[in-house]
Amino acid sequence: NSAALAAISQNIANVNTIGYKRSAAEFQTVVNSQTSGTGYSAGGVLASARHYTSQNGQLQRGSTSTDLGISGNGFFVVTDKAENVGVTDTRLFTRAGAFRVDNMGYLKNTAGLYLQGWPVDANGDIATDPSDLSRLRTINVGSVGGTAEATTRIQLNANLRSSQALSAAVQNGTYDPATNSMDMWNAETGTGVKADFELTVPVSDSKGGQRNIAISFLKSDVPNQWYAEVRAIPASDIESGAGLTNGQIKTGIVAFTQDGRLDTAAMQALGAAALFDDPSAAVLTFGGSNSGAPAAGEFKWAEGLGIAEQTLNFDLTAAAGGLTQYDSASVVQATLTNGTAFGNLTDVKIDERGFVTAIFDNGVMRRIAQVALATFPSPDNLIETTGNAFRVSQASGTFNLKAPGTGGAGLLGARQLEASTVDLSAEFTGMITTQRAYSAAAKIITTADEMLAELINIKR
Repeated sequence: NSAALAAISQNIANVNTIGYKRSAAEFQTVVNSQTSGTGYSAGGVLASARHYTSQNGQLQRGSTSTDLGISGNGFFVVTDKAENVGVTDTRLFTRAGAFRVDNMGYLKNTAGLYLQGWPVDANGDIATDPSDLSRLRTINVGSVGGTAEATTRIQLNANLRSSQALSAAVQNGTYDPATNSMDMWNAETGTGVKADFELTVPVSDSKGGQRNIAISFLKSDVPNQWYAEVRAIPASDIESGAGLTNGQIKTGIVAFTQDGRLDTAAMQALGAAALFDDPSAAVLTFGGSNSGAPAAGEFKWAEGLGIAEQTLNFDLTAAAGGLTQYDSASVVQATLTNGTAFGNLTDVKIDERGFVTAIFDNGVMRRIAQVALATFPSPDNLIETTGNAFRVSQASGTFNLKAPGTGGAGLLGARQLEASTVDLSAEFTGMITTQRAYSAAAKIITTADEMLAELINIKR
């Protein structure tokens, strides 16, 4: 009964311990050898501890995004040190998921144990292994630096006014994209040709730097055709080959149908004279800063920028808009681009499948690891250790590592913590009955002593 009371007191002390599993003392009889006909020889009772490790506690709301609870089977794999964890180092298993980011960026719970998982490789893939603990790494969110994504796709939704009056340069035939172009326009000196309409597209480079590309339009004297020039702003951002000047990237004609839509067939017929000979596959490819001098009609990022090669895919024929020519004001309805400027880490999220995702202030999200869960054939036989954790025993069987939600492993609850499995009312009830049983057993000793004293008095 003293052992039973010790188990109850430990349960009550841990009623608010995250992930604690209650234990209880169970009794079994001890029978002495008896010889038939000689009377009864009293034996005794043996107390053994039973751990309810497989019993799941209720998930409760946590305070941070790194608070984790397990809904179902499985244990977090943890270690007592963050770095240089070798094959022979001890791995422990716990359900206490109150993890916080320490000063080195590692996820550590309140017992000082570090969370382990499968890291993301250079290709963004996660290689899981059900039996190899050496593949696990301590999850570190502090090592994630800033990130950026280069722009690869641009969708233009803009209209060019069909009734736009012809400019003087078009009427007198002085417009020339090589010698008297829209890129050369200078309002102060009057040089070059002023565009009828111009739009600017922001582009993120491989380092997250912001670049600007302008597209200028000038109505042609040929019905439903416009001259177009694409250039970099400023012109010093690029280096161009022969045939391109003043930051020009590409020049040509844009043709429209009589109902105002982009005329793909007409532009294909124009061939090299068109801005894009196939508007459905409009692509601009910038050479990297470290590439060689561009050939005729080609271009690259300026050497001083030190940025990588980049391909921009233009969507000019979007079903909901695209580039049109209607008799309304020339206007840009929308310019949609992917890619982002440089962003810093702002938050870390862990989903129900255990994927640890870094979130940046530029909207980029990047997976950095996946939490591993360990399951056992007999979790109730795991051996308790300090820090509300367990270690493998012969009776528990060997572990199996699984991704959350697979192979019988539970799902993770982000911002949730598993409550203790202790029922306080049941423990107080057990404490009362145990105390009564203890008193009764003590009374037996007192009574036996009185009987012995009476026997001695008879002798006297």
